[in-house]
Formats: sequence, C-alpha cells, structure tokens
Amino acid sequence: MESTMQERPLLISLLTDYGMKVYPNSEVITWEGDHARRASFETVGKRAHQLANALKGLGIKPGDRVATFSMNHQEHVEAYLAVPSMGAVLHTLNVRLFPEQLEYIIKDADDQIIIFDAVLAPALARVKEHLGGVKHLVKVGQGDTSAFPDAIDYEDLIRGQSEEYEWPEFSEYEAASMCYTSG
Repeated sequence: MESTMQERPLLISLLTDYGMKVYPNSEVITWEGDHARRASFETVGKRAHQLANALKGLGIKPGDRVATFSMNHQEHVEAYLAVPSMGAVLHTLNVRLFPEQLEYIIKDADDQIIIFDAVLAPALARVKEHLGGVKHLVKVGQGDTSAFPDAIDYEDLIRGQSEEYEWPEFSEYEAASMCYTSG
C-alpha cells in the first residue's frame, strides 16, 4: 500500500497557482460597500504575482511583516495570496482598534509596509508619528490621504510588474499570517 500523504508542502503559493491553472475563469467576488466587484481567479492570481514582485522591489523578503489596514476587497485578497506566498508574513490590523493599540501592535509586529485603504487614512493618521520601522505605506482606493503624501498608490505599485513570480519553497510550518487579538 502506498502512502496517501502529500508530497509537497501545503503552501498558499501552490494553492494560488493551482487555482489559476485549473479554475482560471472562476469568479472572485468581493463586496465594495454598495456593489459587487467581480474578477476571474486568474486575474486575481496574476495581480497577486504583480504585488509580490512590487513588494520584493520595495525590499520585502521572507519573514518580513506586511500589514494591511483594510476592509474586505479584492486588493486585500491579493495581499492574502501574495505576501505569504513570497515567504513574508501578512499582518492584518484591526480597523476598530484605538490609536494606542494600533501604535503598539505596528511596532511590536515590526511591520515593514502597511497597505491601507484610503478611506481609513484618518484613522491611520492618528498614529502617523509612531509608525516605528514602517518603511513604506501603500494606499488602496480613493480618499483623503494628504496626511501621507509619500504613500504609494497600489495600482501604480503593481502596474508594469511581471505577472509571474517565482515563489520560494519553504516549510509549510513557516508563518503565513499573524494577528493580535483584543477584547
């Protein structure tokens, strides 16, 4: 009798690429406040590859923390696929935290980049002076981001990046994501 154990580690990168290959036309549907946004899994996967290339270009390497301060939308899904697939750690920040909590968590996690929704910029601006080692801010969507004049627009960041990224191989026991609890 042969083993039924898998021969490859169960990594998000393998699931992403498998989905792109086997289910390219399956829809990824996200709710954007007042409407549904639809994209094929292949499109979302390619954009995740582009995001990984862009993050690597910004200096992100395996083990680094990339935070998201976002609602549920397609770009957040792309980060969920790209960041752990490249060996970095996705750190989802709770948008309902008090400024003191947010400040502590960002510093404690040692976030290198924060991908944030432009509409949430006022909440992030309350901790602007205490962002510690955060090297880059990436804004998603429209909103007043004047508090962050150096923030990189997400679409500008991924535009022109390769839709292929050679995901590194690593143990499936490496961290993929982290979050802090409160309550």
